[in-house]
Parts: sequence; structure tokens; C-alpha cells
Amino acid sequence: MNKKNIAVVGTGYWGKNLVRNFFNLGALHTVCDVNPDTLKSFLKQYDGIQGTVSFSDLLKNTEIEGIALSTPAPSHAALAREAMLAGKDVYVEKPLCLSEDEGSSLNALAREKGRILMVGHLLWYHPVVLKLKDLVDKGELGRIQYIYSNRLNLGKLRREENVLWSFAPHDVSVILGLTGEMPETVRAQGGNFLHSRIADTTVTLLNFASGIRAHIFVSWLHPFKEQKLVVVGDNQMAVFDDTVPWENKLQIFPHSIDWQENVPVAHKAEGKFITVSQDEPLRAECAHFLECMSVRNTPRTDGEEGLRVLKVLNACQASLEQERKISITRSYLSEHRYFAHESAVIDKKVKIGENTKIWHFSHIMKGSSIGRDCNIGQNVVVGPNATIGNGCKIQNNVSVYEGVELEDNVFCGPSMVFTNVYNPRCEFPRKNLYRKTLVKKGATLGANCTIVAGITIGQYAFVGAGAVVTRDVPDFALVVGNPARQTGWMSRYGEQLALPLEGEGEYECPHTGEKYKLDNGKVSIID
Repeated sequence: MNKKNIAVVGTGYWGKNLVRNFFNLGALHTVCDVNPDTLKSFLKQYDGIQGTVSFSDLLKNTEIEGIALSTPAPSHAALAREAMLAGKDVYVEKPLCLSEDEGSSLNALAREKGRILMVGHLLWYHPVVLKLKDLVDKGELGRIQYIYSNRLNLGKLRREENVLWSFAPHDVSVILGLTGEMPETVRAQGGNFLHSRIADTTVTLLNFASGIRAHIFVSWLHPFKEQKLVVVGDNQMAVFDDTVPWENKLQIFPHSIDWQENVPVAHKAEGKFITVSQDEPLRAECAHFLECMSVRNTPRTDGEEGLRVLKVLNACQASLEQERKISITRSYLSEHRYFAHESAVIDKKVKIGENTKIWHFSHIMKGSSIGRDCNIGQNVVVGPNATIGNGCKIQNNVSVYEGVELEDNVFCGPSMVFTNVYNPRCEFPRKNLYRKTLVKKGATLGANCTIVAGITIGQYAFVGAGAVVTRDVPDFALVVGNPARQTGWMSRYGEQLALPLEGEGEYECPHTGEKYKLDNGKVSIID
């Protein structure tokens, strides 16, 4: 996207950086600021752009397709809403807004109008954070145990917001992204030294259902600048230090701890610097917004991510004010129109249909699609990249792996098992050898049965409890045993048909009145 189609609203402390980057990307159309003298200086500095003191002028200008908001946080919700109603895509500096209800409303409006809504959580456009996320996702640090972030400085002191809202949104955003889950509880404590109502320093503790713990220490009353993120895994530890030269910003420490005669013994190892390509994060963030506008992709830090961060910040603020631990409930995501228990983990880039219910400790992994009216039980894992149709029921303790596709109205009994690799070995990863398993419409997979990778279960087939299925199952077939063998035929209603295994025959279901025909080893419903 190379035409000038972006308007930047607000050119103060941070807005001027947006102006510079969108101009350098060849996308800046207009600068909007209430101060005419400020506008004159920008128009003089940046050739060919327009300026206005009126936000409504931007909304009426059909040449402007996207609006970047760098105004005080209390104005974000109203301005973003007006912009989307006018058909504009919106980039809004953090936070998304101040009210969770406003955030939900903005996300709903973005979906309704087909608009891009992106939040300026800058660290997710920092190459080092993206590399760190890649290391975590690949398991190179092992199981994440603890994360801490320090953002400290003797810097710009604010009066429109406290240090939590000024500094911590970036750290909250990164921690939620690295863990892939929302915290169950938060606890925040701060000190108000320059003004009785404004915190100058805060320490926040985040507790996650997975056992991960995190803390965030932010202050603008600190004797030196420190911006450091530490991720402790059970295999390795990573340190991102944003105050050192680029080549030293990301360091990995392969420390280990052994138990010797019931005593933990630490073994320190030499740190290793990780090479990361250099790029200005804000330029990358602005370019990402332009790309999302062009190809209509969901931004990496979209409005939903912004709302999650807002929920955590509001809980932290409540903890500051009430001096107690605050629980974060995420039981019903009304903006999505589906139910998810607060302990469920829903990754980004998933699709979940209306009226679907996701229960305790389940995890829907990225790239997965779940239809409407489904019921996902406790301790269920879906994905990554798995597909579940409409009206399916997945009982407790089931994993629907990548390569598995369930059509509509499939029933998966408790603790039944899918596999996706035919000959797995720990030493020899075979992720490129996943076999597709297809379970067709209306099929039932009984409790504790096992479906070996690479087969098809026919529509309305019935797999008995504990069966081990090693080959394709025909439509309407009843199979039991290990290995599974066919013992009869089942109706759509779910009762056995009085038909032979072979030959010909007809049968009418007494429950539905449907007529079934057996011909040449296949059963079908007679129209």
C-alpha cells in the first residue's frame, strides 16, 4: 500500500513519532491537531501532507482510509467508534480505551463494519520479542515457569495517568502473549510519592492456571533506566535487555538444576547471545497496520488483544485501590457470542461459532476452527489447526490433534484417543508426516476408543467403547473390539438396524420413520 491514506490524530509526545513513520512509509495524508501552530510546524517539516484542527474533516474525507489515534486515553473509545462508523480502519495507541464495556463495543463494531482495529502494543513489533516468542513456542526454553519484567526510569512524569497505565501495558501484552493465557488472579502494590492519587511505582504479581507466575515492576522514580524481560523455563532462561547494543539484547542461559541427595544443586552455564535482525519496532508496527489494511488481515495486536490487556490493567488498578488480590473472570465472552470457562485458554487466530461452550482447563490452539452449538468438555485440547464442525460434543480428556477433522454433529466420548502420526518416535520428529483423519457427519466415537491416524469414519457410524480402529469404517457401521471389527449397522437415531452384514435388505426406524437400504455392502437412507 503506497498511496497516502493515513491521518494521524494527536502530534504530542508519541504522536510525532507516528507522523514520522507513516510519512517515511509514504502513507501519511493528513495530520490533525487542535493547536494551529503545531500544525504549521508539521506541514513545514513534511512536504505534501495536509493539516486540520477538525476530527470531523477526517471522517468526511474519502481519500483517508485509516486513522491513527495518539490522543489522551479517555478519548480513545469515542474517536475510534466515530472513525469506524465513518468506514475508516483504526490504529489506536495503548490502551485501547479505559472501560471493558467500551472495548467490547469497539470490537463488536469492528466485526460488524469489517474494519481493522489495531492497538499500539509496540513490543510485539520488536524483532527480539518475536524471536523470544519463537523460542518459547518451539519449546527451546522448556516449560515456562516464571516471567518478570522491569521498566524503570527517571523520565517523563505524567499527571493524566499513573505509572501502571503509562508503562505496564506493553509488559502485560508481552506476558499474555508468551504464556498464551489470561491470569487467574492479580495483586498490585504501589507508592504515591509525588501526588497522593497517582502511583509513581508499582509491582504487580500475575498468577496463571498453568502454574506460571509473573511480576511487573514499573517506576518513573528510578535512578537509572532499565528495560528488562526475563523468561525462566525448566530447560533454559532468556533475558531481553532493551538498553544494551542490538547484538546483546537477547541472551540465553542454559542453566540447570539437579537434585543430589534431596538437595537442589544449581549448575551455571555461560550465556549465549542470539542474533536477531535489526528493525525499528515503531516502523514495523506502522507497516503492519498498512499491510493489514491492504490485505484485510487481523493485526497481531488487534482489538481483542487490546481488550485482554485492558482487563488485566483494570484488575491491577482495582488491586492497587483495594489493597487485595483480584480474580479475573473470563467466563462469558459476550463479544464472541460463545461461552468459555475462566480456566480455558483460547489462543489467537481461532474461529469459534456462536453458542459453543468450552469448559474447565481446555485449550483451543491457534489455527483451529470450531463450529456453532458445540460442547467442549473439561481438559480438552483442540489443535493446532484442527477442524470441528457444528453441533459436535467433545467429552472430557480428549485431544483433537492437527490433521483431525470432525464434520457436523460428531460425538467424542470421554478419554477417546486420536493419533496423527502412524509411527511416532521421540528422537525423530514427524510433524511433516501427519495423516489426515476424517470423522463424517453424525458419527459416534465411544469412551476410551482409539482412532489410528489416516482413516475415515463414515457418517453416522458407531465405534464402541474401547475399540481400536485401524481401518476405514463405512457409513452407519457398528464396530467394536481390538482391532475393531464390524458387528452390525446403526441408524441415524443411534439404535442397531435389523440388517445383515452382507447381502440386501431394508429396515424402517421405529423412532424416526426413516427407511434404510442395504445394497452391495453399503447402507443408505431411502429418500
